[in-house]
Amino acid sequence: MSLLVVGSIALDSVKTPYGEVTDVLGGSAVYFAYAASFFAPVRVAGVVGDDFPEEHLDELSRRNVDVSGVGRTRGKTFRWRGSYEGAMNEAETLSVELNVLGEFDGKLPDGFLDSEYIFLANGPPALQHKVVDQVTSANLIVADTMNHWIRDTRDELAALLRRVDAVVLNAGEARQYTGEHNLPRAGRKLLEEGPTFVVIKKGEHGALLVTEDGFFAVPAYPSADVTDPTGAGDSFAGGMMGHLAQVNDTSTAELRRALLYGTVVASINVEDFSLERFKTITHDDIKRRYEQFRQMMTF
Repeated sequence: MSLLVVGSIALDSVKTPYGEVTDVLGGSAVYFAYAASFFAPVRVAGVVGDDFPEEHLDELSRRNVDVSGVGRTRGKTFRWRGSYEGAMNEAETLSVELNVLGEFDGKLPDGFLDSEYIFLANGPPALQHKVVDQVTSANLIVADTMNHWIRDTRDELAALLRRVDAVVLNAGEARQYTGEHNLPRAGRKLLEEGPTFVVIKKGEHGALLVTEDGFFAVPAYPSADVTDPTGAGDSFAGGMMGHLAQVNDTSTAELRRALLYGTVVASINVEDFSLERFKTITHDDIKRRYEQFRQMMTF
């Protein structure tokens, strides 16, 4: 099934206790697309500046990612600079330069309008609405968000939740939006906003799936080689959505499997900077870790 992601394409500079990199390939759409490409072909819509290295787009193309929806315009590419310390549970953002991303209008190529599985990566709700307006054949639309949009554009975000099938957000964002500290109750409140399922990411504590049928919780994969957590949430979403597009099934059973795949893919991503760890693996490697993970939870 056709899978589309709309979001940021970035040049990241990251420092962790294990090293430092400058102007490496990043962005929500990039991490999502690369992770999802292990399961299904992916289409990417976004924008880069005239400083963006062509080899980065070539790298995505080699992964069966259609980059024809990536526009190139005069100016600088979106840049993010951050650092992690200690347990690396949360990044400290040192600088954000929107650059050409601030001018992105979300217009999709004609060939992308029939996409069946759509992920609206973190971005302004107004932009996410524009994408929903354009797609014509969607089986599943999933939106991501963040604390900034919850605080500053709540009405637009609430309207978006009535138009999408699911929302993915972290625990702090779920609590912020609903006013509920208890995550199962927060998930239930989010369902009342319109989505048919909610995924709450809990970082090192795993993820929670909330549907009308109930709850499903998965722990984080116990990786001993965490180098750089950047992109873990988007890689999780890519693994989850990639699996759903591959099987073309959004039943509760497949949603549960998708959470496991998302968790596994994210655990691989964090083992090196940028996409470097992803470049060394195959879908078979993901399946082996999936089986290990599944057995860890069997008793």
